[in-house]
Amino acid sequence: MQLSKAIVFFVLTVNLSLAQDSIPKPPESKWATWGRVSFLFNQSAFNADWQGGGVTNISGDIGVSYDIQYKRKRLSWDTKLITEFGLSQVKEQRYLRKTTDRIDINSILGNQINQSNWNYSTIFNFRSQLISGYRFFNREETNPDGSITTIQDREETSGGFSPSYFQLGLGVLWKKSKNFNLNLAPVTTRLITVSSNFTNVDVNDPEALENYEPFFGVEANKTSRWEVGAALRGYSKFEIAKNIHMENVISLYSDYLDEPENIDIDYSLNFFLKVNKYISGNFAFQGIYDDNTTKGFQIRQVIGLGFKYDLGEKPQPKKA
Repeated sequence: MQLSKAIVFFVLTVNLSLAQDSIPKPPESKWATWGRVSFLFNQSAFNADWQGGGVTNISGDIGVSYDIQYKRKRLSWDTKLITEFGLSQVKEQRYLRKTTDRIDINSILGNQINQSNWNYSTIFNFRSQLISGYRFFNREETNPDGSITTIQDREETSGGFSPSYFQLGLGVLWKKSKNFNLNLAPVTTRLITVSSNFTNVDVNDPEALENYEPFFGVEANKTSRWEVGAALRGYSKFEIAKNIHMENVISLYSDYLDEPENIDIDYSLNFFLKVNKYISGNFAFQGIYDDNTTKGFQIRQVIGLGFKYDLGEKPQPKKA
């Protein structure tokens, strides 16, 4: 009797094991997503008796970086979203001031060529800002008693999503890994859109029309500018020391239809320092040259230590 029970138990165990092995495993996901949210905060305060110099101020920046990747056989699709926004308030200043304001979406669709690192590619880029930008200055007003009052004032120089840049190009992509690629798009179209608030000019005022300067390249009484040219974009990210990563992003663009020798440049350098799971430091440098905007380089630099939160980091999807 005991032998019979043992045999039955053995048979049931084997059948159960075989049944478990026969259950199909779920396919590996062709999608991969990862990202992080960071917050940088700075505050300084001085009382009325402080003699060492300094101005009470408070500032904060928030940033979101998110990547989406898809891989199936020879087809790959990589999309990266970067959003940064920051404000500062300095004592005795009338207005809040932006420290950073950026939204950038870059998407590349690639089709691998003969199992090599080369791909036929289609690239899309959207770049803009969230709120208006201002030029700050002081102006003087004469009071009824003849005294002079200095008033802080500002002039709007750009608007929310004005300008916005849309770029679509066809070309080839060299992709060594998710952290190292170069895309060349010799056929690229770019659309620049702006608010009519910055381009409206009275057509019956010849002097106003003559003195109008194109707003980010957009002519008077228009809200967009269309261009055809060539674009190049490179991306690299690697570890230079333990818990320290360096990221480089460079974008070049030449307009075939208008002074192609004036190449637009957008270069970003970022250092990421991981202190622990929730605390990080970063250094960011960005240089932009666009003669439709200004004849000189636009420079942005940020150093900060703050909090970060990873958004479901996952490894790169494997080939299907």
